Amino acid sequence: MLLDHFWWGSVFLINVPVTVIGAILAAVMVPESRNPEAAKIDYVGVLLSIAGLVSLVYGIVQGGDGDSWLSLGVLGPIVGGLAILAGFAWYESRILHPSLDVRLFRDRRLSASIGALGLVFFGMGGVFFFTSFYLQNVRGYSPLDAGLLTVPFAVGQLAAAPRSAALVRRYGAKAVGATGLFVMGIDLIGYATLGVATPIWMLAALYLVQGAAIGVSMPAATSAVMDVLPRERAGAGSALTNTARQVAVALSVAILGSILAVFYRNALSPSLTHLPAAARAAASSSITATQAVAQQLGTAGHALLVPANNSFVHAMHFTSLVAAGLALAGGFVVLRWMPGRPAKVRPASAASDSAYEDELAILEEAVMLNSAEREG
Repeated sequence: MLLDHFWWGSVFLINVPVTVIGAILAAVMVPESRNPEAAKIDYVGVLLSIAGLVSLVYGIVQGGDGDSWLSLGVLGPIVGGLAILAGFAWYESRILHPSLDVRLFRDRRLSASIGALGLVFFGMGGVFFFTSFYLQNVRGYSPLDAGLLTVPFAVGQLAAAPRSAALVRRYGAKAVGATGLFVMGIDLIGYATLGVATPIWMLAALYLVQGAAIGVSMPAATSAVMDVLPRERAGAGSALTNTARQVAVALSVAILGSILAVFYRNALSPSLTHLPAAARAAASSSITATQAVAQQLGTAGHALLVPANNSFVHAMHFTSLVAAGLALAGGFVVLRWMPGRPAKVRPASAASDSAYEDELAILEEAVMLNSAEREG
C-alpha cells in the first residue's frame, strides 16, 4: 500500500513509531533481570562481526550475480569473511565481556535451540524473497496485491503462536520445535509444486501452514534457550536468539537468492542465444532484467517472456527443495539435542512415601526368599 501511494523509503520509516512504542512498553512492562557483573561495550567484537558477515554475504551475492564461484572476486570475500568470523569467535571466547558469548554454544541444547530458530527464519526469508518475484513478475500481481496474498502467513502465526506455550508444557520444547520444523520442511516442498498457472489459493494455503509452523516452533525454541540459561543471563539469551534471526534472514536471501539466480540463468540461457552479448548478459541476471530487455526489444522481445517465466519457476522449485532439506535436517537436530519436557518433581512427602514403599517391597521380597530357602 505504501509503495502504491508514497516514496519507497516509507516502508522503512513506518517502523519508527512502532519501535518507539515498543521501547516505551518494554521500559514500563518488562521485568528487570540485571546481571550483577557490570558489562562493557565490546567494540572490537562488534566491528569483527560486521566485517565478517558483510564480506561473507557479499561474496555469496557476487557468485549469484554471475561471477565464477572459483574467481577471486567470489572466493576472496567468502574465505575472508569466514576467517574474520572465526577470529571473532576466538576473540569473543577469551574476553570478559563479549558482545556475543560464544562460550554458551558449548551447551548442545542451547546450540540446537539457536539452530532451530535460525533455520525457521532462514526458510521464511528465502520464501518471501522468491515468492515476491513469483507473484509480481510471473503471475503479474501488483505490489499491493502481492502483499495482501501474504496475509495468510501472518494469520497462521497469530493463530498458532498463542498455543505454543501450552503445547510446550504438555509435550516439551523438543517435540514442539521438531514438529514445527518438519511441518515447515514439508510445506517448503509444496512451493516446488507451484507453476505459472497454479490456482493462487494454493500459495495462500502454503503461506498459512508455514506461518503456523513458525508460530509454534519459534516460541518453543526461544523457551528452550531461556530454560538452559540462568535468569541473570537472560540478556545474553535474547542477544543470541535475535542474532540468529537477523543473520539467518540475511544469509537466506544471499544463499537462496544466489541459488535461484544461478538456476534461472542456466535454464534461460538457451533462449538468449539470438541476442547480442551485452543484451544476453543483462537479460540473464534476473527475471526483472529479462522482462526489461524484452520490453526494450519490442515485438521481438515478446518471445522471451514465456521462457523467462518457465525458467524462474524451475529455479524456484530447486531453491524450495534446498530450503526444505535444511528445515527437515534441523528437525532431526532438534530431536537429538534440544531439551525435552522437564521431569516433574514430586512433593517431598510423596517422594518419601514412595521410597518407604520401595524399601518395604524389597524387605518383603527378602523375607519370602529367606523363607523359601529354609523350606528347601
